[in-house]
Amino acid sequence: MKLTIDHLVIAAADLASGTEYVADLLGIAPQGGGAHPRMGTHNRVLGMADGVYLEVIAIDPDAPAPERPRWFGLDQGAMRARLEQGPFLAHWAARVEAPLDLTHMQAEHPDRIAPVIPMMRGDLRWRLTVPDDGSLPVWREAGHTVGDGLLPTLIQWDVDTYPGVSLPRQPLKLLRLTGHHPQAGLLRQGLTWMGADTLIDLEQTDGPPRLTALIDTPHGQKTLA
Repeated sequence: MKLTIDHLVIAAADLASGTEYVADLLGIAPQGGGAHPRMGTHNRVLGMADGVYLEVIAIDPDAPAPERPRWFGLDQGAMRARLEQGPFLAHWAARVEAPLDLTHMQAEHPDRIAPVIPMMRGDLRWRLTVPDDGSLPVWREAGHTVGDGLLPTLIQWDVDTYPGVSLPRQPLKLLRLTGHHPQAGLLRQGLTWMGADTLIDLEQTDGPPRLTALIDTPHGQKTLA
């Protein structure tokens, strides 16, 4: 596989706090977006340079509970406890582009790639990988499991005007995406298999796993974390 960074995911307890976090740090507030009825979530988005965008996502309090677990681990206790501390950079998505086909890839590697689900919002149509329990992606090797938001969700847009193309590009540029993890070597194996190892830098750490993004802004370089 050959992948491209599609977007960064800021998880928040609510859209207002997530929007404020991004606006305070980067100087520009995410806007627009919409609802995901199938997942019971809603978002706001912010276009950046090079076709990368940022998404603030939260559980939609006005939506009925979905029939399945929400994506990005939003229903899980650990994520909810983390969100009580405030919004944070929880995850990222890597784009699969033609002639590769995400659905076909998943069918060939069901033990490596999570189920692919179709999504739509307005004129947007896309497919992405979401484990059945709604958790963040993981890599399993030799009895060990790693993930923690550092392995990307895979996404394939089925329209030409996806957000990386259609969103107004703000004066923001992703300079570096970094994963900090106590099992960085094992995580690198998964990223290499996916073809995503050149998209994110990995650093071995004794602390808890975390994701950071260095962003160039009109006010200098800022770090989303």
